[in-house]
Amino acid sequence: MTLTESLTAPKLQDKIIMGTLHPVAGFKVSGVYAGIRKINKPDFTIIASDMDCTLAAVFTTNQVKAAPVLLDMQRLAENPTQIRAVITNAGNANACTGEPGLQNAIKTTELAAEMLGCLPEQVLVLSTGVIGVQLPMDKVAYGIENGVAELEEDGWSGAARSIMTTDTRPKGVSKQCGGYTITAIAKGSGMIAPNMATMLSMIATDAAVPQPLLQKALSAVSAKSFNRISVDGDTSTNDTVLLLANGASGTLINEGHGYDEFVGHLTELCTELSQMIVMDGEGATKFIAVHVTGAADAASAYAVANTIAISPLVKTAFYGGDANWGRIMMAAGRAGVPLDQSRLNLWFAVGKDFSHGLQVVANGTPTDYAEAEASHIFAQQEIIVHLDLGLGTSESTVWTCDFSHEYVSINGDYRT
Repeated sequence: MTLTESLTAPKLQDKIIMGTLHPVAGFKVSGVYAGIRKINKPDFTIIASDMDCTLAAVFTTNQVKAAPVLLDMQRLAENPTQIRAVITNAGNANACTGEPGLQNAIKTTELAAEMLGCLPEQVLVLSTGVIGVQLPMDKVAYGIENGVAELEEDGWSGAARSIMTTDTRPKGVSKQCGGYTITAIAKGSGMIAPNMATMLSMIATDAAVPQPLLQKALSAVSAKSFNRISVDGDTSTNDTVLLLANGASGTLINEGHGYDEFVGHLTELCTELSQMIVMDGEGATKFIAVHVTGAADAASAYAVANTIAISPLVKTAFYGGDANWGRIMMAAGRAGVPLDQSRLNLWFAVGKDFSHGLQVVANGTPTDYAEAEASHIFAQQEIIVHLDLGLGTSESTVWTCDFSHEYVSINGDYRT
């Protein structure tokens, strides 16, 4: 591809299409400018409910946790049924900022609570951006004042844009579920390997869901969506997913009524958001689904798929359009689970249907495939790697992207 062709060719990020984000009864949202980011763009978001919300959350497993993560974890433990608002700033992670950073997070909740007419303990805080810099509290106060003034029921699209950092596209998904609505926004582009990534997501529903059941649903869904993506293998200090349910629709979800349907809707939304994040990976040109089947157990299937997905050698081969399947076999072999290489079978395919593809390895040995056909597959924007281990019936899929020159450029001068 020539330089001119590359400049005019469709970009992977163009596949990210944020549809209509429906208002959620009882919630008002805003996305405004506070001046925390170096560029003149909206960087401050408020999500506020007219009534108390039940809270479910999942947080980063990184042992270096940002101040807002520590504060939100405490509030989940102490006050999971009376949350009223979430305050999010972009451009500053408030991570590795010590006691002053924690006090700034607390001060943010106090300022917001005063303007929203609730208690500080009812406010959550999220931050994303540069690590190791104290929050500019004068700008936070300005953002809260502006954000409260701009709150509106139909503000979700603006909110999705205001939480972006290196993201090139806003990410949001919404679903009207017959009696209630779920609307979700997320940000994430780099430092993505969630064990819970720099990834933030806020999900709101007007269904009424008991807190233990809401937490059960979010934990299960996150394991199948947010924790099945990787851009660069790094788990952020700030990863957080929040799910707020205020019950304003009057629709009650419980174990015996509507729970499975609720989990199904939530899974669809979170999976779509997760895939948007991978497609918007820093410098990404290709979206890759690594599907591992025939594993002895689910943990082994995930370990192999994830090791392939985060391998720099695999990811650079995809960027270069080099169907170097040896790198995939190498990555599978170092995943830390028992394998029998004589049982390994490997296919490449285009799109999202892994039931058909080009088999390049059969029983651990290369097939008589056409290299040109494999190269054609690797030249596409959406690619499937299907590896069967031949050891059982468990399977797992991890979504990832390639490593490009642009990824290095973005992260080489991130702070400048």
